[in-house]
Amino acid sequence: MLWNGGIIQVTQHVRRMRGGAQAHLMQAEDGHFYVVKFQNNPQHRRVLANELLASRLAAQIGLPVPAAEIVEVNPWLVANTPELTIQLAQRALPCAAGLQFGSRYVVNPLADAFQVFDFLPEAMCGRVRNPETFAGILAFDKWTGNANGRQAAFWKRAREHKYTVAFIDQGYCFNAGEWTFMDSPLRGVYARNHVYTGITGWNSFEPWLSGIENIKPPAIHAIADVIPAEWYGDRDDLERLIEELWNRRTRVRGFIDAFRLSSRQPFPNWGKAHAAKVP
Repeated sequence: MLWNGGIIQVTQHVRRMRGGAQAHLMQAEDGHFYVVKFQNNPQHRRVLANELLASRLAAQIGLPVPAAEIVEVNPWLVANTPELTIQLAQRALPCAAGLQFGSRYVVNPLADAFQVFDFLPEAMCGRVRNPETFAGILAFDKWTGNANGRQAAFWKRAREHKYTVAFIDQGYCFNAGEWTFMDSPLRGVYARNHVYTGITGWNSFEPWLSGIENIKPPAIHAIADVIPAEWYGDRDDLERLIEELWNRRTRVRGFIDAFRLSSRQPFPNWGKAHAAKVP
């Protein structure tokens, strides 16, 4: 789901989330729950811009990512919610008020009818209904220079047998606050090879790889233009980032090939047309 043009007001705090950005789970006026990252997070304010730009680009090429929104946290809520803090080494700071980034939580966290995990063991890989999308997110992470390991959430309704994977946490795309591309074969990949078992050749990366290679500059600008300036600072820096993204789109196959030939040997079924998609 892409941005609908509005700013969503946050109404209440639910709980603190794990992770270096010290995000908080919050409910908003639209009834949905969002993992909210704040401008004064310990990583960098630009991770908010990264999340919005990368999440919407990923959604545009058809990858399963949570809806990415601009949310507003008013000063009254911060002042009256003691849990809304950023924990530093020596002290705690109140979370910033104003415009923040919100990633819609994949399910209703207060409902008992859903299960969510950030990891599934290899033995349960066959219970993921969309494992082929790991190839697409690999291409995407190579394009955007994700400096972190790929993060995923696996969710299902209580009576369902299979999980759906959604790809979360795009904050370290573009190398976090640096906005540089430190390309390395083992960067921006999932920790375990079993998710790549279904990759048998370049066709396994479609339609996502073609979506990256054929994207037009206006499509990138349309997303970048709505990013609040206070999330990144100098507009010239953002323009340079967009230009570099455009230039990199034709090099993604080379980045994937470097990973394929790396010591990880991630694609055991490369060239095997009838390989199983999962173990």
